[in-house]
This record gives sequence, C-alpha cells and structure tokens, in this order.
Amino acid sequence: MIVILSVKHIVAITQHNSFRGLGLAQVRSREVECNRIRYFFVVILVSISSFVIGGCSALKPVMSPLADIEGVSGHFHAGQIVNLNTGEVISFDQLIDALGSRGVIFVGEVHSNPDHHLIEVQILQALTAQCGTLTVAMEFFQETHQKDVDRYIEGTINEGEFLEDVKWKKRWGFDYHFYRPLLLEAKEKGGRVLAINAPEDIVKKVARSGLNSLSTDERSQLAGSIDLENERHRDYLRKVYKEHVHTDLKNFEYFYQAQCVWEDTMAENISRFLKNNKKRMLVFTGNGHIINKFGIPKRVSGRIPVNMATIMLYPLAGRTAISKEMADYVWLTGDYSRKHFMIHHRHHHRMPTPSDEKSGKK
Repeated sequence: MIVILSVKHIVAITQHNSFRGLGLAQVRSREVECNRIRYFFVVILVSISSFVIGGCSALKPVMSPLADIEGVSGHFHAGQIVNLNTGEVISFDQLIDALGSRGVIFVGEVHSNPDHHLIEVQILQALTAQCGTLTVAMEFFQETHQKDVDRYIEGTINEGEFLEDVKWKKRWGFDYHFYRPLLLEAKEKGGRVLAINAPEDIVKKVARSGLNSLSTDERSQLAGSIDLENERHRDYLRKVYKEHVHTDLKNFEYFYQAQCVWEDTMAENISRFLKNNKKRMLVFTGNGHIINKFGIPKRVSGRIPVNMATIMLYPLAGRTAISKEMADYVWLTGDYSRKHFMIHHRHHHRMPTPSDEKSGKK
C-alpha cells in the first residue's frame, strides 16, 4: 500500500508542477517520463509482492503423505517397497528375487489408480524374465468368459471384439486403457490368462437374499465349499458393511455370504487350474480380496498346498497406519482418489442394500 501511494503521489506532483509553461512537445515528453516512473514503481510492487508470497509459502510447506508400520520405527513414503515381515525397505530387484521362488503371487490393486497398473506390468515383465512364462489370473473377467479371453490371447479375435464379448463396460467398468498394457504384455509373452471372477448377477442375488435363494443351476456356478467361519474376516467385513450401507446390520449376513461366495469362487478357479498345471501363477485382484490374506489367499491354501506371497499396492493419503499382517509386501504409491482403497473395493461390483430393494435398483 505504501508503494502504491508513493506512485500516486509522485505522478500527481509531476503532473501538477512540471507541465506549467511548457509547449505541446515538451508536455508529451514529460508524459513519457511520467509513464516510465509508473512502470518503474509497478515493477517494484510486483517484485515485492512475489517475494512476500514466496516467503509465506516457504513458511508453510506441504507435508508429504506418510505411512507408519506397526512395530517399526520411522516413517515410510510413496515410492518405497516394504517387506512387512522385516519392516525393511527393499529395492524392486530384491522384491522380484523374493517373489521368484513363490508358486503363487497375489498382487492387490486399487482399480482406478494408474500407478498400480504400471507397476503390475513391471512385475509381470520382471518375473517373466526371471521365471519364464507365467499363468496370469485376473479378477477383471468372469470365469464364464474364459473362452473369450482365450480367443483374444490366441489372436483369433481382435481387441474390439474381445471387449464386446467379455462385456467389459458392463461387467467391469473401469477404464480399459488402465488394463490394456497388462493384457498386451500377457498376450505377447504367450502365457495363459485365467478368468477367475464369479458371475456378478449370482453374487448380487446372494447379497440380496442369501445363499439359500439360489437355484440348483446358479449354485453350481459357484465354489462347492463356501467358508463362512473365519471370525476375523467377518469382523473386518462388518466394519466395511457399516460404512457401505449406512444402516443397521439386519442384512449383514447376506452381505458376508456374498463376499465369501465371491472370494471362494475365485480361489476355487485358481486351485482347480493349479492342480492340473504346475506353472507359477501371478494373480491380479483388488486389494480388498487379499488384505490380511483371509480372502482369496487363505481360501486357495485351504484347497491345495501352495508356496505363496502377497503384495499390496497401497495409495497414501495423509498419515496412514499399516498393519504388518496386511500382506507380505507393500508398495506405497500416490493417491488419486481422495478416498481410501477399500471405498473403491466396496463400490466395485456394488452389492445391493436394503434401500436398493425398495427402489428397485439392481
């Protein structure tokens, strides 16, 4: 404000006293001088403002999101890979060396996070280089579309036909360009791509009306054995359910049955394939299906003996607490959603709530 007043003051004085008794040419010359004075002080004003604003910004630095890991001192940040069994930060090469000895590797993602899809391609490339051709199992396709997936990988249909046949937009819905590099990498390397997801319509029916509501044909499309007895899993999903439906728990049992149907069916599809094929397998799925291993991983190990590992790709938003039981490895990344990964998991293949039944939503 002081500078602005000084400019006005100087200009006023110049205009008032300096133009008296001058000819037209001299007046114009003095006007040019006044304009130069105005410009000079504007430059000073802008420079001072920039300095002040910059100084204020320096006094209030933006804090990077950090993670605290249970039982480990210090903080962790995006870009780091942590061995949760030891609490140590490891390199990408160390991660691949550790994973290379495992028969089944579960990689959990946030479906809408672009970083996660790039990381998945890197993991597939590195493990293929180290171990040879892998079987790649994907939650992104329902088991009923296995023949469509096979035809695309074999090259008998083009990409457009493939997306139409598997009903990508209807059945999965996330941007295909996120997943395209991973599919192309698997296709190029010549490995089998396994569709493992349960039929969505049947899972939703269980969420609405329970397992006992299924017809004989519908029940035959799911895992033969559905484990509903894991109390830690049940407690975890009860918390998810409370956040998801914002109502009482009168329908929680159906919700829980649907989640177990979902995960046991994927586990059975994986196990059935591995019984007849001894190749290493890389499984890509949402984080919610592998967290604490009580989703798909333990349901696979309950069916067949398997040497497995889990790695979660975990977005950091603010200060985050991570349990050492969450996975064997965690790869910390940026967050693009403003929401925690479990929200993405809950809204994917959204299960009906009691209010949906009243409104007719499916």
